[in-house]
Amino acid sequence: MEVGFLGLGIMGKAMSMNLLRHGFKVTVWNRTLSKCNELVAHGALVGETPAEVVKKCKITIAMLSDPAAALSVVFDKDGVLEQICSSKGYIDMSTVDPETSCKISEAITSKGGHFLEAPVSGSKQPAETGQLVILAAGEKALYEEAIPAFDVLGKKSFFLGQVGNGAKMKLVVNMIMGSMMNAFSEGLVLAERSGLNPHSLLDVLDLGGIANPMFKGKGPAMLQDNYSPAFPLKHQQKDMRLALALGDENAVSMPVAAAANEVVLFFQSACPSPYVGNCYLMFIHSLGAKTQGI
Repeated sequence: MEVGFLGLGIMGKAMSMNLLRHGFKVTVWNRTLSKCNELVAHGALVGETPAEVVKKCKITIAMLSDPAAALSVVFDKDGVLEQICSSKGYIDMSTVDPETSCKISEAITSKGGHFLEAPVSGSKQPAETGQLVILAAGEKALYEEAIPAFDVLGKKSFFLGQVGNGAKMKLVVNMIMGSMMNAFSEGLVLAERSGLNPHSLLDVLDLGGIANPMFKGKGPAMLQDNYSPAFPLKHQQKDMRLALALGDENAVSMPVAAAANEVVLFFQSACPSPYVGNCYLMFIHSLGAKTQGI
C-alpha cells in the first residue's frame, strides 16, 4: 500500500516511520524538507510539494500543527487541492476545530476527492509504538480503506460519523487531559513542599480510583527532572482554546478548563525557548517545584 504523509513533526515523523517499518511505501513532505532525510534513510521517497505527494499516492495523510497549517497545506499554491480528484483520498490527522475540518472536507469533496478527519489521542511515545487512538469521521469507505494503515498507527480506531465529530472528540479528550495534568502537577509540588515523599504519592494514585496510564508514565519522569519534549506547550494551549470555544458554541460553562488554560497561557508567555517546546505538564511541575508563589 502506497501512502503519502504531510508533516514530519514529533508525531508525523514517528507515524511515518511506523508505516515504513510495516512495509508501506511512503512518500513524505515537510515544509522544512531537510526533516525528510531520516525517513529517506529508511526507504521513504520525498515529494517537493503537497500537490506532488497527492499526485503520486492514492491516499495522503496529513499531521500538521494547527488549523492554519492544515488549511495552508490544502489551499495554498502547490497544495493538496491542485491534485486531488475522484481517485484520491485525503486523511487529516491534525488536531483542528470542527469548522476547519468541515472547510477542508468541502474543498476536497468539491473536487471529487474523498475525505476523512482522523485526529489521534496520544503523544510521542504512543506514536512511536503504534499505540495511538484514532478518532475518525467522514467518508466511511475511505475509513475502511485506511484500516491497514490505522492498524499500524494505533491500537484502536473509532468511526464517529460525520465530519467534525472527530475534531470535537479530540478537543474534549485534550481538554480533560489538560485539566487533569494541571491538578496532577500541582499535587506533586504540594506533596514535596509539605514534606511528603512524592514517589509515595505516585504509588497511592496508582492503586486508587484515579489511576491512569498518563500519571503512571509522566509522574516518574517529572520527579527525575526529565522534561524532554513530548507535547509542545503551544499545542496544548491551542487545544484548550479550541475546546473552550466549542464549549461557548454549545453553551457549556467550563470553569475548570478555563482555569487550566490560564495556567498554560501564563507559562507560555512567561518562559523563553526552549522551555515552550517541552511537554507542558512536566514544565508546570518543574517551575512549580523550583519557584515561589507560582
